[in-house]
Amino acid sequence: MTEETMTIREMCDAYGVTPRTLRFYESKELLFPAREGQKRLFTKRDRARLKLILRGKRFGFSLEEIRQLLDLYHMGDQQHTQLARTYEIAQERLADMEQQREELTEAIEDLKEQLKWGEKMLQSMLADKKVAE
Repeated sequence: MTEETMTIREMCDAYGVTPRTLRFYESKELLFPAREGQKRLFTKRDRARLKLILRGKRFGFSLEEIRQLLDLYHMGDQQHTQLARTYEIAQERLADMEQQREELTEAIEDLKEQLKWGEKMLQSMLADKKVAE
């Protein structure tokens, strides 16, 4: 490896991804490694893009949203469009996540209540069984 490029194995080790993941992102035209025969060499640009892809995935962005945001980098407006669109998508994603959290919190509370009811029913049945003996 040179300071400028990394092999697929080095990328996997550095970013905790599989070779299959990197090849998938390449097939989706999110990464563009240089080729030396069968060998893929990832540049600093690829590494920066992979960091953004992984961050976007962690936040729940679709690959299409990530692709669109990465493509905005070259708009020639010092990334203003890219940053503005990223901010907009991130706000939407945050609202979705907060809604999901509220729904999950409600479901957890409902399940806890059902478990309490079930526990009381089981105790009652056990007590009835002991009385009947």
